[in-house]
Amino acid sequence: MLDLSSLWAGPLCAHLLQLAGARVIKVESRARPDGARRGPRAFFDLLNAGKRSVALDLDREAGRAALRRLIERADVVVESARPRALRQMGIHAERCVAETPGLVWLSITGYGRGSARVAFGDDAACAAGLAGATGDSDGPLFCGDAIADPLSGIHAARIAWEASRAGGGVLLDVALRDVAAFAGAGDAGEARVVRRNGELAVESAGGRAAVARPRRRAPRAAARSLGADTRAVLC
Repeated sequence: MLDLSSLWAGPLCAHLLQLAGARVIKVESRARPDGARRGPRAFFDLLNAGKRSVALDLDREAGRAALRRLIERADVVVESARPRALRQMGIHAERCVAETPGLVWLSITGYGRGSARVAFGDDAACAAGLAGATGDSDGPLFCGDAIADPLSGIHAARIAWEASRAGGGVLLDVALRDVAAFAGAGDAGEARVVRRNGELAVESAGGRAAVARPRRRAPRAAARSLGADTRAVLC
């Protein structure tokens, strides 16, 4: 599978599919590589370790042609670009799905493929109403750090996996805002968070459930350096 995405939601989706057995090639632009490479190394390694790294000069036709050839050989493509950005390179998701038997194309954007608006995890969650839903008398509150990103990555991995098992041939449109809205639409009833002996729990009519302390996953290895596998993959 090809991971053309960047930052959090898309790379997380590809990472989860990798844990499920997929062989992932991460493709980046030499001029504009994944912005997460400039952030905490442990975060980038966690999401991208084990992926082969291909770097292409997408400002030139040779690089764009190489990307199109990689897409033709893929069974799953994960990307997080606005549709017009790929169309400018001669890559049309709908056409790729129609011409490549069994291809699953997963598009992750802020507001869906029909919108030109961009979004990140925090503002997408606010647009979905989560900040208001989790607020209190002092006003709206952020619910988690860029929560729409990990939620979307998890949902995207699940539906991509199901689509692949069903034979593919589908274009999946995942919007950060819509996933966040779906997550906030559940009816928790008269649930409340309580603290006892320094531990948090959620109490409702259905009983009491302890809130587990967060655990940080350590990267299994270091991610490949930018373009480390370009020649081997393209040969």
